[in-house]
Amino acid sequence: MSEVTHQQQSSCPGLSRASTSVSATKEDVDGRDKPGHDGRMKRRILRITACAAVLLILVTGAFASWVALLGPLPLAEAEQVSTTVVDRNGKLLRAYAMADGRWRLPVDAKAAVDPTYLKLLFAYEDKRFYEHHGIDPLALSRAAFQLLTSGHIVSGGSTITMQLARLMEPRQQRSVYAKLRQMVRAVELERQLSKDQILDLYLALAPFGGNLEGVRAASIAYFGKEPKRLSLAEAALLVALPQSPERRRLDRYPQTAHIARDRVLDRMVEEGTVSTDDAAQARAVPVPKMRNQIPILAPHSADQAVATIKNQPVIKLTLDATLQKNLEALARDRAIAQGPDVSVAIIAVDNATGDVLARVGSADYFDEGRAGQVDMTRAVRSPGSTLKPFIYGLAFEDGFVHPDSLIEDRPIRFGTYAPENFDMTFQGTVPVRKALQFSLNVPAIELLDRVGASRLSSRLKQAGANLVLPKDEVPGLAMGLGGVGVTLQDLAQLYAGLARLGATTPLREIVRANDIRETMRLMDQAAAWQVGNVLLGTPPPENGVHGRIAFKTGTSYGYRDAWSIGFDGRITIGVWVGRPDGAPVPGLVGRSAAAPILFDAFARTGKVPAALPKPPRGVLVASNAKLPLPLRRFRPLGELVRTGNDQAPHIQFPLNGSRIDVDHSDDGRLAAMPVKVAGGVLPLTVLVNGVSAGDIDSRRQRLIDPPGPGFARVTVIDATGAADTVVIRVQ
Repeated sequence: MSEVTHQQQSSCPGLSRASTSVSATKEDVDGRDKPGHDGRMKRRILRITACAAVLLILVTGAFASWVALLGPLPLAEAEQVSTTVVDRNGKLLRAYAMADGRWRLPVDAKAAVDPTYLKLLFAYEDKRFYEHHGIDPLALSRAAFQLLTSGHIVSGGSTITMQLARLMEPRQQRSVYAKLRQMVRAVELERQLSKDQILDLYLALAPFGGNLEGVRAASIAYFGKEPKRLSLAEAALLVALPQSPERRRLDRYPQTAHIARDRVLDRMVEEGTVSTDDAAQARAVPVPKMRNQIPILAPHSADQAVATIKNQPVIKLTLDATLQKNLEALARDRAIAQGPDVSVAIIAVDNATGDVLARVGSADYFDEGRAGQVDMTRAVRSPGSTLKPFIYGLAFEDGFVHPDSLIEDRPIRFGTYAPENFDMTFQGTVPVRKALQFSLNVPAIELLDRVGASRLSSRLKQAGANLVLPKDEVPGLAMGLGGVGVTLQDLAQLYAGLARLGATTPLREIVRANDIRETMRLMDQAAAWQVGNVLLGTPPPENGVHGRIAFKTGTSYGYRDAWSIGFDGRITIGVWVGRPDGAPVPGLVGRSAAAPILFDAFARTGKVPAALPKPPRGVLVASNAKLPLPLRRFRPLGELVRTGNDQAPHIQFPLNGSRIDVDHSDDGRLAAMPVKVAGGVLPLTVLVNGVSAGDIDSRRQRLIDPPGPGFARVTVIDATGAADTVVIRVQ
């Protein structure tokens, strides 16, 4: 032992050997008070400190290298969720499973999760969630003490952040290495995300058995509702399931889940989080034993939205989930009553905004016999008589007829075309109002002949409707009775334009930022109001109340399509009934098949029909006897109004149906066009497209300004009310 000396060592191993000597010589001991002893002790301490620092640097470097090898956090993959389509209020309409079949719905804990559940979650899993930085030393110490005293793992000591790290990078076995990795990842998560973001991500990834991930998917699947309002029993169950999601699956092991839920309640009572009485009531509630289906509302709209907007986790629509659900049930019930293979489509539109509030594309999305996945609101079909209101509207706008004018419903022929009424009878002389309300065919075709089929087609297209004509055909009189193709959604847009007093707006279904839509012209305000006022008086079906809804029905040729479209002051609803394959359905008539559904749909909105707009300025409201003479009775184009003498005015130039080539001045304006009149009692007034162009002097001629290229209607009225009208084409 005397050979052991305090040699100077230049390396840590030498220091280690010297420091581990088991004894010291007496000289060494006695030499403590010698002058050189203090220096040797200082040098030894310095060597130990240096070696410790080197060791710390090596360990730190190794740890840093290991952390670097872990790579970045897989946040992008963890943040992937099921695409969800929600309604105007954020309610879930439809969700789409992820590519691997998992249901993982995005969660906003503060706005969409019951506070009771969050309270239990924090109390059970992570009491100091908002205080620690990913690792809770107190929880880890408690877990270690329980392991030492009991001999087995009682609690893991994991924070919610650490559990999120495990969910992001799952490990098959529990080990010290895995726990250390979770701790490192937890610290990284806390540095990159806020506490609320961590909580939202955890609530979206937590497993709940099978392919359910996240509290929102679990709440919908097990309780049939969003987790915004949960009972104590439901909240405790959702806290218990992620601990062992497969062994506690409600659809397989409900009794095990029941025991786990009660264990959570017992612990909450012990910790004073829940009262004894509340826990006892919650224990008495049975746990669900079956999974509910994830909602599939508005499937056609959802499919269209997902196909339109790519890579967006949440797509918001203008639909109202409650109304959508009610109308889907209505369509399904009425289709079954109509018979096999018959489907029903319904669309509801907000008049003021053009927002689609509900779209039922078929009676049953999963019914192959009814072609359920075909969206019949977008299918081109024959509209039957549903275009008639727009014929009357243009006639009112042109000023040659009034709702209380008289019109003849009698056999008539237009070349080879001889229209007939649906019941094969004729009513004789009837008011225009009644002709529209009872959907008489002959008066509608007479008015269309006067208005012009091409003009009607152009005006409807101008208002946003896409009319589909048979190949190589031009607009003709037959389009007034359904000889053209149109979709239910386009008809709804047109009828909403009547409710808006003649202005249409493109329908909107997907909510987007900076969505600007232009207003389009359908007809003038007075004419639109008159049409709505007439349709308001249409006799309702047996289940309807008179005078609440302005509506029109239609039946296509061969009983293939039944229509009913109506509006009040707030909403427009369109209904189509028929077979998607276009096959005839004997007895399928709009009034009996579609109109009752329309009135039932208005009832299911949950609101009393709103009043239509008040008449705008300039509307002539008068009985037939008080109307100006030219408006008391409709006369076909070219028929003069006689007042008891032969001096009724007659337009000599321009001739009816003629084409007028007008020269252009240097500034691009059209040159004046002459109008010459024979007969009539002075003063004579000229109207161009219903707007006064001034009086005609004693020479019975006047120069007028053409309205512009296209068709124009020129009318001359004398002092007695006698009139004559011609239609010309200016170019």
